[in-house]
Amino acid sequence: MSGLRWGILGTGGIAHKQTADLIGNGFTVTAVGSRSRDSAQAFAEQHGIARAHDSYDDLVADPEVDIVYVATPAHVHHENGLLAIAAGKHVLMEKPFTVDAAQARELVAAADAADIVLLEALWTRFLPHMARVREIVRDGILGDIRTVIAESGQRLPTDPDFRLNRADLAGGSLLDIGLYPISFAIDLLGTPTAVTSTSTLGPTGVDTQTSAILSFTSGAHAICHTAIDVKGPNRAAVLGTEARIELEETFYAPTSFRVIRNDGAVIERWTNDVRPRGMQYQATELERLVTAGERRSPLLPLEESVALMEILDGIRRQNGIVLAGR
Repeated sequence: MSGLRWGILGTGGIAHKQTADLIGNGFTVTAVGSRSRDSAQAFAEQHGIARAHDSYDDLVADPEVDIVYVATPAHVHHENGLLAIAAGKHVLMEKPFTVDAAQARELVAAADAADIVLLEALWTRFLPHMARVREIVRDGILGDIRTVIAESGQRLPTDPDFRLNRADLAGGSLLDIGLYPISFAIDLLGTPTAVTSTSTLGPTGVDTQTSAILSFTSGAHAICHTAIDVKGPNRAAVLGTEARIELEETFYAPTSFRVIRNDGAVIERWTNDVRPRGMQYQATELERLVTAGERRSPLLPLEESVALMEILDGIRRQNGIVLAGR
């Protein structure tokens, strides 16, 4: 490993998952920070972390931390990211990158000015099966790509105090899991020329379902759907003129897929062997960037994180979705 030292900012569920994958794969986690001393100490004890801070300011100021993983709710990503950047720490920012594109651009500008690595933790981009999907598309095995279909649906709690049902916490389907289908589409097809969408808003003002059709200069379409009130198959497909890829549940997590020719012959099977969650791959890429002195990941450039937020902003405007006052 590189010897770089990680600090975890936030102690929620996603922080536990990322930390487990870091420690389980040989990364060095030296500190955790929370607004609560009890929460920080409990997290540190559970994961065997030496240093527990009862404020985010103390975490980012810790000289034993080189990289901060921001694991707080989306509405404070911008604030927490700027805090870590100002302290000169490299940042792995949990998705969604920010609430909107304006905040995203500010984060990128701050990171560039400080000459530090900032990377969005959109873990799908860094998983092994996605590397192979990109190779297949690039090598022309599918022919010309005409359609991408991707769906992300979960049946989540309806309690209005649940995080994803709160507009003030930037909840809703689109920003939390809807970005997976859309990111998948732009990863393979580029930036869309047009986006048409519709949303269903729940009683708290967040979107419970959103569907979008993305159009591209090639004439290709992407059909994306997301929901937090119904459990879906969470599969995806890439349709080309010669063959297609069918990704199994859950397409944005470590998964398996088949490449099927138009005559029905299966010409490739990819079997998932990633255990347990696969969040170590995004950490590996961030450490690689730091060690190599690079500031943009070819797997997820900051410009694409901003572009994704711009697409999400447009969908929100089309459907009257206001989150965290933005």
